[in-house]
Amino acid sequence: MTDTTRVRWGLMGTGRIVQKLLIGAHQSDQLEVVAVGSRTLDRARLFAQDNGIGRVHGSYEDLLADPDVDAVYISLPNSLHHEWTLRSLAAGKHVLCEKPYTRQPAQVDEAFDAADAGGLVLQEAFMWRHTPQVRRLVELLDRIGPVRTIRSTFGYVIASEVDIRLAADLDGGSLMDVGCYCVSASRLVAGEPARVSGEQVIDSSGLDRRFTGMLRFPGDVIAEFTCGFDAFHESLEVIGEGGRVLLPDPWHSRSGLLYLDDEAIRVEAANPYRLELEDMGAAIRGERPALLGRADALGQARTIEALYRAADTGLPVVMTS
Repeated sequence: MTDTTRVRWGLMGTGRIVQKLLIGAHQSDQLEVVAVGSRTLDRARLFAQDNGIGRVHGSYEDLLADPDVDAVYISLPNSLHHEWTLRSLAAGKHVLCEKPYTRQPAQVDEAFDAADAGGLVLQEAFMWRHTPQVRRLVELLDRIGPVRTIRSTFGYVIASEVDIRLAADLDGGSLMDVGCYCVSASRLVAGEPARVSGEQVIDSSGLDRRFTGMLRFPGDVIAEFTCGFDAFHESLEVIGEGGRVLLPDPWHSRSGLLYLDDEAIRVEAANPYRLELEDMGAAIRGERPALLGRADALGQARTIEALYRAADTGLPVVMTS
């Protein structure tokens, strides 16, 4: 691809998250969504009609066989991420896979090995990491001195009992769905944890409806987070020896607002889905590496796996390299 080529995207899945991605995609002149694939042709046709997408495929296999698709966005249930990422890479497609990619570190290495072997771009879709708000957060860390504590939350209410995020056999659960953002934020600020602990509130299927984690990092930095499906909350606070930074809307950056102690700071409230798609495009064109690569996805999977193990056993887990 040349540096002027618009990336042609295919959508694998038609879930609610895809609507958010499409809003960002429509804001960009660097890409176009050309096709959608679903498990049934009728579902794909209805989605394409509602969203102005020209090409329709009644199976994921047919989507991957489409020669006019350069890259695929995978928004399937968590348990299907790895299988369809490998199949997409084998078909020669670049992949943006919805977070969390997996809770199994070995799958991360297998996927990135396949991407590297094929000269393809693979990225875990943590859209929040691409915003001007996050860049400003990182810049402000020096202003507050050595970091001591990180606190984060992410939760909302799931009223229905019929939801893939509540399906244990599809790798649902609050840590996988929203707690992974808190893990991502803690790791962005402090690196990789040395020890983790976890507590969870589980339902009859064994799925975590609420999860609280604590991560200890080198330098005696402590991060604590709470996530769940039973209350609305989202925040990120980084406390240093000389001050604190607070993001009241860290995951979507709707207003681009941060607080440095009592000082309000505003940055561009750019659409995070547009930014992650454009980042993928730049990596596909060879302009720069993707923002999030193997190391970040591997750190996520290792930490999530350890948090679940800690919650299941009631014992802290010491992380190994």
